[in-house]
Amino acid sequence: MHIARRSLLGALAGSAALGAVGLPAAGAAADDEAGGAAGDTAGADRVTAAGAAEAAAGPSAAAAAAALARLLPRHHRQVTFRTVPRTGGADAFRVTGGAGALVVAGTTPAVQLTGFHWYLRHTAHAHFSWNGAQTALPDRLPGVRTPLVKVANVTHRFALNDTSDGYTGPYREWDYWEREIDVLALHGYNEVLVYAGADAVYRRTFAEYGYGDAELRGWLPGPAHQPWWLLQNMSSFGGPVSGALLDRRVALAKRIVRRLRELGMTPVFPGYFGTVPPGFARRNPGARTVPQGNWGGFRRPDWLDPRTRHFGRVAGTFYRVQRELFGATSMYKMDLLHEGGKPGDVPVGEAAKAVEKALRAAHPKATWAILGWQENPRREIVDAVDNSRMLILDGISDHYPNVTDREADWGGTPYAFGSIWNFGGHTAMGANTPDWAALYDDWRTRNGSAMDGIALMPESADNNPAALALFSDLPWTDGPVALQEWFEQWPRYRYGGADAHAVRAWDVLRRTAYGTSRADRWSEPADGLFGARPDLAVSHAAAWSPRALRYDAEQFDRALPELLAVAPGMRRSSAYRYDLLDVTRQCVANRARLLLPRVKAAYDAGNRARFRELTHQWLIWMDLLEKAVATDTGHLLGRWIAEARSWGSSAAERDRLEYDAVSLLTTWGGRASANGGKLHDYANREWSGLVGGLYRLRWQTYFTELDAALTAHRKPKPVDWFALEDRWTRNHPAYPAKPSGDIVRVAREVAAKL
Repeated sequence: MHIARRSLLGALAGSAALGAVGLPAAGAAADDEAGGAAGDTAGADRVTAAGAAEAAAGPSAAAAAAALARLLPRHHRQVTFRTVPRTGGADAFRVTGGAGALVVAGTTPAVQLTGFHWYLRHTAHAHFSWNGAQTALPDRLPGVRTPLVKVANVTHRFALNDTSDGYTGPYREWDYWEREIDVLALHGYNEVLVYAGADAVYRRTFAEYGYGDAELRGWLPGPAHQPWWLLQNMSSFGGPVSGALLDRRVALAKRIVRRLRELGMTPVFPGYFGTVPPGFARRNPGARTVPQGNWGGFRRPDWLDPRTRHFGRVAGTFYRVQRELFGATSMYKMDLLHEGGKPGDVPVGEAAKAVEKALRAAHPKATWAILGWQENPRREIVDAVDNSRMLILDGISDHYPNVTDREADWGGTPYAFGSIWNFGGHTAMGANTPDWAALYDDWRTRNGSAMDGIALMPESADNNPAALALFSDLPWTDGPVALQEWFEQWPRYRYGGADAHAVRAWDVLRRTAYGTSRADRWSEPADGLFGARPDLAVSHAAAWSPRALRYDAEQFDRALPELLAVAPGMRRSSAYRYDLLDVTRQCVANRARLLLPRVKAAYDAGNRARFRELTHQWLIWMDLLEKAVATDTGHLLGRWIAEARSWGSSAAERDRLEYDAVSLLTTWGGRASANGGKLHDYANREWSGLVGGLYRLRWQTYFTELDAALTAHRKPKPVDWFALEDRWTRNHPAYPAKPSGDIVRVAREVAAKL
């Protein structure tokens, strides 16, 4: 630990005035003003004129109190929040007080919520998560014997992936986002990526450069596919979007941004790096564009040469429109030449300088956030710009074992230690937690470290609650995390008390699904084969997923009976029910990898009776999986569809939005992208409606054809899987949007069959 930070912690733990970060001693008066989220700029560069007065005063502790009233309506009056200045440069909190009279002081309202959540977990044995919560608390909240003090060990605590809006819930409403923001604040994050509303910024920007409104709305993809358009990978698919939908998305984005600012968190907006609609150079004489070729079977939008005066004009318009709609912020996300972008004859370093110049012209003190992914960012970019004003969000910290020296890779550019433990929204349990424990503190504290952040970047949020909690603890933990001890404590507040069966269940999970490492060059768990295009030798559903289970399935199975044996009084929370579902689902999903080689052996031997017996077992397991996931709202295709349709203002638009949402989970796009681009099933997930619908249809179709081939002593006829998938995506049965069944009963049924 750095000497300065060690001294600061010592000061915080004492009862004297805590001037190092402005935190008062217990019972001392506190100022309710603060400087806002880390890195925020002041005045007009942070918010619109209408919000300037609020920004000048800083976020109020009332925002934390309002959040707690939403989260714990029976207990919120027992907590007093105080906002104090960040005079030492680091975010910090301090929790003190007796039973029913707690005082939480922190540098922003979000940090105050982080402090309360640490108290809630470690003292009151309760918590909130993406997936379930445990809030069974006594009438009076327990007091704190020793002040609970934490100082953030990095400045930037960034949340959400560029793909989150697509894979997590492109048609979610404010009630979802309100809780999402609360949960991120409770877990210590201070920078949140906001892509909602970016479509309206582009629409208004290019209306000033010769494009009609219908033309622009046709260029914009449907909301489910918009993240990849913002990454300059594709356009149009899932559209056109209506003006009413765009206006509604603007209204939602404004609420998201307003809440983040109220809590002292930084909304991170997309910046402008050159994406233009078709024909820009033809409509704007003198402009120069560079064709970007294809991505995943889609034609990429053209890139406007950043060195030209046209780029400066468009960027200026973009940032002006964005400011008019949402105000300004202090961090802008831009991935120049992402995933195979082509610079043509444009020198990459000069392009980067021009992109930075346009950003600085609009927002002089802003930070350029860029994804560390594959070859991104190119060394020419970080060498050309003021890298002290750049933050690289490392997406492969826990992915590849040859990543060892980011200071050398990126020339000392500040970066955030990141994890992408989930791709496409796969429902698989697991994460490389040993890598987090081994690497985070070591990289942060070594001589010359440029690490000053952490980046929570699963491609889809709302999964793996243990991973969310553990990863989020890293910036608030002194020294390396002791994994065994952490997982022993996790079920205590996850379920509300000490239970030997819960501890044993999570020890199994620690050693299996959460015990994998980057040594095998993967950061996510293997997806399930029930969601794969059928083949007797298939090893993965998504093209870029692990080819084998990364732990022992039989060892994993031992967690289920232990969870079922947890004391009845600890089974009432939504947290317990979610975990029981997740373990049950994973146990069933793992059967496919154990069963498929036996199915293949029977087919290869020409043993029809054995083949029929095993394929019948396969379909029974699929039916059981469908039954399990139908018990949870978050695992319902019907809910996903209902959300999409609710945004349509006409029958035609509702159908179009449903196709946008469902295709993302199945074919992803047209035949060229599904097959040639290998995007089919990239977002496969074990959801009710998918398992019992498309996935079962595919495997039943396949097994029927193989059986017919065995009977006729011929080769099986090929199946046009895209045609089947596209037909189902466009014309599938209706699916319920509300859960059904009892996960405890289903889990017992599964446990009896293992």
